[in-house]
Order: sequence, then C-alpha cells, then structure tokens
Amino acid sequence: MAVASSASPVLAGSDAVRAWQEDLYRDLHRNPELSHQERRTAGKVAERLRADGLDVREGVGGTGVVGVLRNGDGPTVLLRADMDALPVREATGLDYASTATATDGDGNEVPVAHACGHDVHVTCLLGAASLLAAATDHWNGSLVALFQPAEETSGGARGMVDDGLADLIPEPDVALAQHVLAAPAGQVGTRSGPVFTTADSMRITLHGKGGHGSMPQAAVDPVVLAAMIVVRLQTVVSRVTPPGETAVLTVGSIQAGTKSNVIPDSAVLRLNLRCYSERTRSDILEAVRRIVTAECQASRCPKEPEFELFDRFPLTANDPDATDRVARAFAGAFGDRAVTLPEQTASEDFSDIPAALGVPYTYWGLGGTDADLYRRAEEAGRVAQDVPVNHSPAFAPVVQPTLETGTAALVVAALAWLAR
Repeated sequence: MAVASSASPVLAGSDAVRAWQEDLYRDLHRNPELSHQERRTAGKVAERLRADGLDVREGVGGTGVVGVLRNGDGPTVLLRADMDALPVREATGLDYASTATATDGDGNEVPVAHACGHDVHVTCLLGAASLLAAATDHWNGSLVALFQPAEETSGGARGMVDDGLADLIPEPDVALAQHVLAAPAGQVGTRSGPVFTTADSMRITLHGKGGHGSMPQAAVDPVVLAAMIVVRLQTVVSRVTPPGETAVLTVGSIQAGTKSNVIPDSAVLRLNLRCYSERTRSDILEAVRRIVTAECQASRCPKEPEFELFDRFPLTANDPDATDRVARAFAGAFGDRAVTLPEQTASEDFSDIPAALGVPYTYWGLGGTDADLYRRAEEAGRVAQDVPVNHSPAFAPVVQPTLETGTAALVVAALAWLAR
C-alpha cells in the first residue's frame, strides 16, 4: 500500500511489523476474552509494548494497559484500542475461528468471539506503536498507547479514568481512535461532529397477578401487558422524535412465564435506545417511562413498574479542528480511499477518556470487508443482506489490507501532531 505523506519514513518499517502482526491477529481472534476478563490479551499487549521500549503500566481499570513513549519536547498524542470480545458463537468458518467459551458476569457459560473487531484495533495499535518507536528521528513529543477493557459493557473507559489514568500519563493534546466497520477494506472515513450515538439499555419489570390460564378474569396478565407496551413503544421514534432527528429504539428481550396454562406474576422487557442528542435522549427515556406506567395503570397492575438503566454510552462527537487535521492527513496519505464516514447508530465509550482529561478527540472508521464482496453487494443492492456487520456471528474483517490500513491510519493521524 503506497502512502504518500510525511508518514512514509515511519511506515518504511511496515514489512517487519507485518511479519508478526498477522500471526498476532489470528492468535487474538482465536482466543477472545469477555469484558473485564482480557488478561491473556493484556499480557500479550504489555509484552509487545515492552519489547518496543515503551514504559508500561498494567492493570489500569482492571485489565487495561498503558504504554508511554517519550521522545523529547512536543505534543502528546493518545491512541486508544479496545480489547474485549462478545458472548457470540462465531460462524465465519475461518481456520482461526474462535471456539472459546467463558463464564459471564451472571455465571452463565457462553461462547466468545471477536465479533466486533477489537482484535483488529489491538493489533493495529501495537503495530503503530512499534513503527513510531523504531523511527524516533522523524517525530517529537510523547505517544500514549492505551488498551482499554470492557468497551462492550460501557464501563471500561470510565474504569481507567477512575483508576488514576491522568496521573499515569503525560497530559495529552489530543486523543485518537478508530473502529473497523462493514465497509470496503482499505478505506478510512472521518466525520466532524456527532458520529456515534448515545446508547441506553433499560430493564423494565412489569408486575401482574398470576393465575390459571382458564380464569384470566382473576389475574392481571403481564404477557398481554408486555405485548401492548412493545407495540406502543414503536411509536416513540415516529411520534416523540422530531422529523430529521435520528433515533433507534429496540426491544430486544421479553421474558415471562413457564407454562402454557399459567398466567405469570411478572414479565421483564429489555430495550435499547440510541440517538444523537442529549435532548432527544431525555425525551425518549421520559416517553418510555410514561407509556409503560400508563399501560400498567390501564391493566390495573398491583405494583408500579420498575425501571433500571444499564450499559449507558456517551455521545461520540468529534472535535472539528482535530477531525479536520486528521482528514487532511488521511487525504494526503490515502488519496481517494479517505472518505466521509456516514453517521453510525453504534455507540462507544471512548469519549469518556478525552472528556475526563479535557482534551479534543476524533474517532474514525476503518473498512474491513473484502472490497470485491462489498462492490458486488452494492451493485446488487444487497449490502444489508450480504455484508456481515459488527456483532454478527459471521463478522470477520479480512486480514489485509485491513491491518495495514489501520496501522497506517494510526501512524498518519499521530504524526499530524508529532511529525518534525
């Protein structure tokens, strides 16, 4: 991959990095770990960072790793990668596919897979740190390579901050990160302003009155109540959210009852909502509570419903100046493969780190889908059907040029501040 930019001297060592990167990526993919369980991954990360001469701190926020490389006076750039995998059974058919299982936080044995591409993020950041460490004649300042646990459960970034991250690193001038997406491999996409949505998961417990299925008049049926609530919640986005404002509300789980002729005492709904503004977030949460409470009253429930918010993610809104600087660097390095990233309705906790440190940030997208596959699907109007997306059991970025592009993108972006 030709990169015509000031990063070229640093990227001259890419072949040497590639020699170990591909093996490491396959190893991480084959051995995924759930949130807050990334001990093997963290060990691999720390070992590689030390081999490249970085000062390393392990166990930050539980299993997080931070490496610092000081190279004279100049700006400090923080590069971040997340490390955790998902409770998903992989169905890629790859010869390095995961067959791992683990015990989750609720004590359940679950399959585990890197179905979101965090193994790509780790491998690319290790490669970028290695390249920068080998080419210190071409830049000045400090590099912070931050490997974060538990992005999938939203607490990892905040956990590192609460564990004293600010005292462990030089004060950054900017924070940078990327995410591999279902887009053509070799592309990088930037976007100023809101780019990844907020996210809130909510557990709603509905209290009915149990009874025999033959005598529903003596019961308060929480199954029917749950069904009515699900239908009514479909109107929130269309009737609460202003036209043109993006929001998504999904009811992902309904649990109630044990037998066909027994009306249960309760039902539990789990839902997820995403939006691009705090005002819309607040309005939707209020609407959900209002609708659920009203439906419970209409069904004469014996107790008020219970609401529990969890797995909450902040809005990712890229700083305009930082984004412009990275976009210009990408245009020089990648040419027409540097594109504008569409708004994403996925969510991230990365912004908790720069927010706590008080520094600007930008977060870009990295293509990971075979470019020919994506082109054929696009021409046939079947991208949604034929291109596996993040969190799908079939999601697995192509090894190259994904790793090469992701590594170069981190180097190019960092050198937009650090280059001599």
